[in-house]
Amino acid sequence: MTNSIKKTPEYSTVFTSYFSSLKDPRRTNKGNFYYPLQEILFLTISAVISGADGWVSISQFGESKLSWLRKYYPYENGIPSHDVLGKLFARLNHKEFTRCFTNWIASISHFTNGEVVAVDGKSIRKSNDQSTGESALHVVSAYAAENRLCLGQQVVGQKSNEITAIPELLKILDIKGCIVTIDAMGCQKKIAADIVKKKADYLLMVKDNQKELKQQVEKMFIRGAITDTNKQIDAGHGRVENRVCDVIDELCFMDEKEQWKNLKSIVMIQSERCNKQTGETSKQTRYYISSLPADAEKMNKAIRQHWSIENNLHWELDVIFKEDDSLKKKGESPKNFNVILKMAMTLLNNEKLGKLSKPTKRLKAALDDKFRTKILKG
Repeated sequence: MTNSIKKTPEYSTVFTSYFSSLKDPRRTNKGNFYYPLQEILFLTISAVISGADGWVSISQFGESKLSWLRKYYPYENGIPSHDVLGKLFARLNHKEFTRCFTNWIASISHFTNGEVVAVDGKSIRKSNDQSTGESALHVVSAYAAENRLCLGQQVVGQKSNEITAIPELLKILDIKGCIVTIDAMGCQKKIAADIVKKKADYLLMVKDNQKELKQQVEKMFIRGAITDTNKQIDAGHGRVENRVCDVIDELCFMDEKEQWKNLKSIVMIQSERCNKQTGETSKQTRYYISSLPADAEKMNKAIRQHWSIENNLHWELDVIFKEDDSLKKKGESPKNFNVILKMAMTLLNNEKLGKLSKPTKRLKAALDDKFRTKILKG
């Protein structure tokens, strides 16, 4: 059976152009299914931005908003049950879904030169499946700090780690002119070379997983002349942090320098945090290597912005969208729902009129059809 899809200009770009290539895993030779994939995708994202957090609540949202949904798609057979939704997303090809998501994000991204793209991983704690012995899902994401956009993601294989996942993620990203920041796990020669190949710069944390490199960098800051220095002070969340960024770009005495593609500078961050309430202080020294020329102010800012992937993307997935409490375990469900949450987060971020928090936006989207339509136009 063939269903005609009713289109309107505001949805044709997102839900038709960028997701139309998705193959329906239920499709048979006869094509006899009651709920077209495009209708299910539209229902799901509409429900999630309106506060739904699972298949049952998505289905209930659809039942209560059927007349509104039919303004955009026929829904000739009504709303699918939670079982239908769960089975579909468990079978939907995650790689194809992620590719569609990445292409859509690329179409709405407008980078400034030198935008920080932070790369980091997050485990979805309750996604482990004891029946199959699979551990919790771990996803590596790339996050544009200024645009507040998740640019793409790569699932880490059960017998793999972030070192193998990051190069795969970089392959699908358009990061020309950006500064890619990664913690110590990503401090690998291949990853540095892959970033340069994408015509971007890298700023990689150095720790004991690259023990010889770290020792060399430490010695350089003991013996070498500092090229540039920058000091910054941040206050918030009941603390004050002083950060001093020192940069050296004279690396002729640094061993193995040529093995790191386009290595131009090394960075030392010395931070001191003071708890306003208790008066307790803590100090930390961190080291980085970079393909950027010495610019302490720029590097100090970029390193600070790296943590936006934790403070914005990962925190919001956990606290606002309650991803870690999700019990979706079957098949591709946890992977695909992670993509759906990031789609919803992007649309909510793009709604910039007023200063509503995301929880308030989700509540308003649940109650106000016009506001929900406005968000979906993003």
